[in-house]
Amino acid sequence: MMSQLHAGRRTILASLVAAAAGGPLLTGVAATPAAAVSSDLYTSNSDLYTKAIEGQDFARRFKRHEAFDNDKTLTPLPRLTTVLAIHGGGIEIGTSELCLAIAGYKPDTLAAVTAGAPVYDYWMLEGIRTSNNGDLHVTSSHCDDPVARSMAAGSANVLSLHGCTAAQAGTPAGQPKAVVVGGLNARFRELLSTKLSSAGFQVLGGDPEDLNGDVSENICNRTLTGEGGGQLEITTELRQSFFGNYSGASNRAATANDEFWKFTNACRDAIAAMESEQLARKSLFVY
Repeated sequence: MMSQLHAGRRTILASLVAAAAGGPLLTGVAATPAAAVSSDLYTSNSDLYTKAIEGQDFARRFKRHEAFDNDKTLTPLPRLTTVLAIHGGGIEIGTSELCLAIAGYKPDTLAAVTAGAPVYDYWMLEGIRTSNNGDLHVTSSHCDDPVARSMAAGSANVLSLHGCTAAQAGTPAGQPKAVVVGGLNARFRELLSTKLSSAGFQVLGGDPEDLNGDVSENICNRTLTGEGGGQLEITTELRQSFFGNYSGASNRAATANDEFWKFTNACRDAIAAMESEQLARKSLFVY
């Protein structure tokens, strides 16, 4: 099965070129036409981009770290991890800040959190309206932004951050602070669950169905290896606990507290463990 899903170097390069031009990706997880989701106003990011106004309704931010190869004898490994917040800003509050921090950057200044520590590529779409940002939600399997897709397609791992309600997550009565760990990569799910649980967070499995991130078309699962990625659905109450001023869009990032950084570091520990295991089996990246 792995041989069917694993893309060759030429295929990967062709995919990235196609993505940059807005075309379909060739990553082993075929793109499918987007059908409307009953709770979404937009059928895809492309649909959103033609009907809403960038800079007024929504914003896109990303960072791809420089890759340079001038060695004629060796080909470097691909980027290992990309962090996504496809419903950032006012859509699912707190996910933008977490995306930046997990990628290794202070969410208020964009300075590196720790000099010399690993940094990861990131992409986010943010609702920037004063109200009704929820209308900008596009379900994960319909995220067709060409940059987001090409970044996922060029990464061995994708960690996608989302917000949900306690009711959606099915938390126990009186315990609304929780995170649902999902995605198709079983090992990544295991590492995320273990690290977050060890850090003191209530971790729920990949249920209910709407939150488990197991759809192959989900942007978190469109990875280079074909093994899928990881998805975190974080309840409102848990996200609120991460900030001194959760509702203040202008300064929320500056009020990130110790719980925020504890969650961030648990995610980074899971990514580091995942990458370490992948590097130990280099055959995964023969391309």
